[in-house]
Amino acid sequence: MNTTLQQAFGNIDIYLFDQLLKGRFDSCRNVLDAGCGGGRNLLYFLQNGFEVYGVDLHEQAIQNVQHLAQQLAPQLPPDYFQVAPVEDMPFPDNTFDLVICSAVLHFARDEAHFDAMVRSLWRVLAPGGYLLARLASTIGIEDRVESLGRGRYYLPDGSERYLVDEQTLLSYTQELGGELFEPIKTTNVQNLRCMTTWCAQKL
Repeated sequence: MNTTLQQAFGNIDIYLFDQLLKGRFDSCRNVLDAGCGGGRNLLYFLQNGFEVYGVDLHEQAIQNVQHLAQQLAPQLPPDYFQVAPVEDMPFPDNTFDLVICSAVLHFARDEAHFDAMVRSLWRVLAPGGYLLARLASTIGIEDRVESLGRGRYYLPDGSERYLVDEQTLLSYTQELGGELFEPIKTTNVQNLRCMTTWCAQKL
């Protein structure tokens, strides 16, 4: 059974897996993974007939995901996967039914960079489309993080990250013209760091 799950989903983010089990994205035609790495969140989509795209800053990561796509979905052109920053993606407005952005936004340099990335994700999302983002937050560890300015914090696990709080995500959702399709959920890893899942639909 474990082998079957591994073949079907790979090392998928658990909150993306949850949405797939709920059938949330069954009607989505195309999917973008913004900050795709080697494609760990794309295995299911590549094997089930979705039009899959990805961007990443690292050329090796894009080569890896192109190789994966060639094996699992050879009909997809290699240039569906490109080296590009999230804040400046080479795709038209209102393109994708689903945009995934996992463990990327907390690498923002400052508030302006974070804002540019979020607005870029929203720009390429089609009306009615879904954004699923996982990012580090202050939620639940507000008294354990140290502000470094410009939205960046020092965390108890020794890392430095750009962190958001719940109100920031709610404000962006409203300002961008969306609504939550799942409540904001946060995983606290032994008070060392917190990872939050932001699920918004473009109206």
